[in-house]
Amino acid sequence: MLTCKQFMDELSDYLDETGTGETRRELEAHLTECPNCWVIADTTRRTVKIYKGMEPQAITESLHARLMRALENKIASRRGRPPSSGAQGV
Repeated sequence: MLTCKQFMDELSDYLDETGTGETRRELEAHLTECPNCWVIADTTRRTVKIYKGMEPQAITESLHARLMRALENKIASRRGRPPSSGAQGV
């Protein structure tokens, strides 16, 4: 049986229905046994469904810049680099 971490690693493909048949069966088996992963999968599926039906919304340049800095800092921290100097909380 899959671990919860393995399930999370495959969640996007599972929800997009792009995984292989065997992998999908393993993921579905995990969902029947793990209520925590079931809640995460169900909530994520519902959230995606809601947002797919919405029109895109513009954001301000300052918010865009803050989001990009936050993403860059997250990527840098995973690679073991110090965050960039203009970092602000989002």
